[in-house]
Amino acid sequence: MIKRSAEYAGIMHEVVEHNGVLHFAGVVAEDASLDMEGQARQVFAQLDDLLKTHGSSRDHILSALVFVTDMKAKPAMNVAWKEWLAPANLPTRATIGVADLDGYLIEVVITAAVAK
Repeated sequence: MIKRSAEYAGIMHEVVEHNGVLHFAGVVAEDASLDMEGQARQVFAQLDDLLKTHGSSRDHILSALVFVTDMKAKPAMNVAWKEWLAPANLPTRATIGVADLDGYLIEVVITAAVAK
């Protein structure tokens, strides 16, 4: 069974669940004026809320795609990343440099298991 949650503007859903796996749409910061570390912290806080809402937690993240507009800012993102996730529960991750994120510096897409 596939469950879809929170349709957005007729183009996507915020979360799609299939067989106990949550597939999240990309998340950006609430405040685009923040630096990379600040935007990353906001994104991770939003992901915590989304995970909780859908019966999961950061300890159940399976994979992450991190899109950044400046690969030179990746170390600042990693500071927030390392504070957010416990070393024992790190997911797979790819960090991809992109030209533009509509004024944001970072967008994160995750897949997570539903907590049992």
